[in-house]
Amino acid sequence: MADTVKFTAMKDGDKEDYEFLTAHEIDYAAKTGDRLLDALVQLDEGLSGYKITRLGHSLQAATRAWQDGADTDWIVSALLHDIGDIYAPYNHDEYAAAILKPFVREQCTWVVEKHGDFQRLYYAHHLGGNRHARDRFAGHAYFDDCDQFCERWDQSSFDPDYETLPIEFFRPFVLEVFARKAYDPAVIRAGERVALTDPDTAKTRTGA
Repeated sequence: MADTVKFTAMKDGDKEDYEFLTAHEIDYAAKTGDRLLDALVQLDEGLSGYKITRLGHSLQAATRAWQDGADTDWIVSALLHDIGDIYAPYNHDEYAAAILKPFVREQCTWVVEKHGDFQRLYYAHHLGGNRHARDRFAGHAYFDDCDQFCERWDQSSFDPDYETLPIEFFRPFVLEVFARKAYDPAVIRAGERVALTDPDTAKTRTGA
């Protein structure tokens, strides 16, 4: 079997070429979760100045989500919400949302995509900016979810003394999500809302 396609310009490819490429792409896509976990580690070398690294922040946000009884979609969304910081510092929220979009609920994708505007509530006024940028989304079905995502898990997760779970703890969650069929309507669940917190599940996880 050939190691590459026969063509040098896509218009010259045939059925055999594209079936060959499709098989390679399926194999490659199956390892997306592992690549994302590796990419998360790079956040340890990202933007400085905070009391913890960007990786530490991501892990802490996911830990808080897990301790709140959040489901897998929320936990993985919290873990990956800032993964765009290295490669897309001016639209990191959109970058992260694009990664998540085929594999998590529409609700989670929207929240991650908009969290940058919602986070401005906490700091923009100190820099002469508009802290109420999020108000343009007022009335949206997921507005309150993004508000709670930022309040409970994002803005609060810069604490060096918080007992944060390690990245390996979250590996099974990430691999589960990115092993799903892309854009499966049963996963996307357009228009549905799932609470960020589940007190009963939280009790089983924290013993509180």
